Amino acid sequence: MKGGESKAESTSTDQRLKTRGRKPGKKTKKDPNQPKRPPSAFFVFLEDFRKEFNQANPNNKSVATVGKAAGARWKSMTEEDKAPYVAKAESRKTEYLKTMQQYNMKLASGTNRGEEDDKSEVDEAGSEEEEDDD
Repeated sequence: MKGGESKAESTSTDQRLKTRGRKPGKKTKKDPNQPKRPPSAFFVFLEDFRKEFNQANPNNKSVATVGKAAGARWKSMTEEDKAPYVAKAESRKTEYLKTMQQYNMKLASGTNRGEEDDKSEVDEAGSEEEEDDD
């Protein structure tokens, strides 16, 4: 208890600091049908690198070791070496933007977020809408 603070004053300060900037109990729920964000070029590279690394090091159980090795290789790669992964990441991003647009249109049309729809239904509904527009 520094500076002559009583125990009650210090606990109230602790509680104030814990809740600063947010209101307790007001957490927004994420929609399970919302499309996932696409991976970056590094994570596309990491998918391939994990397979190679696990084949070369079958006894390795550390995720950190794989991540460090992948990061070191990614940094040492040239732009030409990274180009295929960047292209894959861009194509996944365009697919994501299309599915996100379909998802937003479906939400705007009045479908509640709380309803449980299969992702296949979202894709089928989106593809039917695109065919009707043509």
